[in-house]
Parts: sequence; C-alpha cells; structure tokens
Amino acid sequence: MRDPVTILTEADLRRLVPLDLDAIDCVEDAFRALATKPVAMPPILRLDIPEHRGEVDVKTAYVPGIDHFAIKISPGFFGNPEIGLPSTNGMMVVLSAKTGLVQALLLDNGYLTDVRTAAAGAVAARHLSRADSRTAAILGAGMQAEMQARALALVRPVKTFRIWARDPERAAALCARLRGQGLDARPTDTVAEATEGADIIVTTTPAPRPILHDAVPGQHVTAMGSDAGHKNEVAPKLLERAYYVADRLTQTRVLGELHHAIAGGVVPADLSFPELGQIIAGLAPGRTAPGQVTLADLTGTGIQDTAIAALAVTRARAAGAGQSFTV
Repeated sequence: MRDPVTILTEADLRRLVPLDLDAIDCVEDAFRALATKPVAMPPILRLDIPEHRGEVDVKTAYVPGIDHFAIKISPGFFGNPEIGLPSTNGMMVVLSAKTGLVQALLLDNGYLTDVRTAAAGAVAARHLSRADSRTAAILGAGMQAEMQARALALVRPVKTFRIWARDPERAAALCARLRGQGLDARPTDTVAEATEGADIIVTTTPAPRPILHDAVPGQHVTAMGSDAGHKNEVAPKLLERAYYVADRLTQTRVLGELHHAIAGGVVPADLSFPELGQIIAGLAPGRTAPGQVTLADLTGTGIQDTAIAALAVTRARAAGAGQSFTV
C-alpha cells in the first residue's frame, strides 16, 4: 500500500526549520557529502522569461544514505516588488529514494531556499573568514540580505553590519529590521563605505555588472547572487588575487563569478580550484593566513535542497505536522 503524501505549508515549514545552527550544520553536511560520496547531481534546468524579469531554476540531487531526495522548482521574478509581490517563490517535491514515490509536497514559497542559501553563506564564512571577524558588509537589501546577516551572526562574532543597496530606503528598512532582531546595522551611501574595514563582505543582488571591485588583505567575500550566466556581482580581476572557492566548480565555470573571469580572460578555463565541500572534509585547505583574501562563489546546488528538505520531512514526521493525503 502506498504511504500517504504529506503537504507542508510555508507556515508549517517556518516552525519546523528555522534559520539556526542545526540548519547550518545540515547544509555543511551536504557540502561534505558532495566531496566524499557518489552524489548524483545533474546540471540546473533553467527557464528565462526576460519580458517579466523572470527566471525559473529546477534543482535536485540524490545523496547515498538519505532515504529521500527533493526536486525544487524555484522562480525568481525581480519586478515583483514593484507590484507588491515577493521576488522569489517556489516549492519542493520530496520523493522516496527507494521507490520514487512522492512522499511530500513542501509549499514553502521559497522559504527553504532562503534558509539553505543563508546557511551556505554561514558555512563559507565558518571555513574561510577570520574567526575574529566583527564587521560585515551586506550588499543588497532583500530577504536574502537579511538572512545572510542573521546566519553570519550565528557563526562569527559579528557586531556591526553595514548595508548598501541601490535603493536607500530599502537599505534603511533592512537596517531597522536587523536592529529589531538585536543586530547593530546602519545603511551606507556607497559600496566603498560599506566595505571599508569590513571583515566579511556578502553580495546578495541579481546585478548584471560588478558592484564589488576590490577587497583588502584579510577580507572574506561570499558572492551568492551570480546564479545565472548573465549575473555578475564581483569584478573578474578580484578572482585573480583572491583564494577562490566554488560551491560546485562545474557550475561556477558556467554561471558563477568564475564564469565571467574565464570569459574575460582573467582566469584560464581549465584552472582547478577547491570546492567548499573539500575544505569542510579536510581535502583542501581553507584560509591559510590572516591577511589572505578569500572568495566563496555560491551558485546554489541541488544537494542543499535535498538536505534541507530531508530535515523538514524528518521533523514533520516527528511532530505529526502537515496534512496527509492518500493518493
């Protein structure tokens, strides 16, 4: 007999999977698995709808040892805020890794993607930034900017956040929200003002041209907005002088910041770089000196989605959460 299918809403998932150290550790374990296990993770399926500034990504991965896997549908329509709608949305379908039968529908409206993306930023900072990092610059003022700040505060003793965005009102609003969560945050007028003296820089925008052009010794950069070939937040020349780390090298060569450095002739196309999972697993070095500039290129991987979905389903079963239907 078929098991019932569980439907979990965004409200359910917010209660079950908050952005906390457990979520960060879950994503860290996924990166480790990517470096140490025979993970099956196909290339991202992508659909662009340019007339509405829309894009849809489909990601998935199978991890040996996990009883289920997720297929995520993730739209991003960046004109939506102008009509009072969120720019990101989506859902995940969770299937049995043994039978292929649908086990759960996670109607998260993009929430789990926000959590796992913020968690990935925290994992990168945990392994690449200086342990004494106290000041962070966040470039962008959307939901991911807020969650990256919250996640950073869980893994590093960051005391001050500086926020820059093209829309100063949005930057000021984000600072107000962060202060409401007990974090010290202030808006800045320029990228340079935000990044000067910052220990960690996080870029969180869909920018098609670089907004970050340089970094000083000791800084760590997490670039997480360049998840499509046309997006580019970091000047290619910065990759030439930084210790570069990919979330998945085969991905960043075609749609990450590395893609633009290769296209610009700054970095050879066949040059090898470490992946974040290899550093976590001890197969490659992380930061080797306090004055080193480090850069994590996070394009988002299907294994992160399977990992966070598995956490959600496990917790839902333990709590008896959601609605179950026999199909």
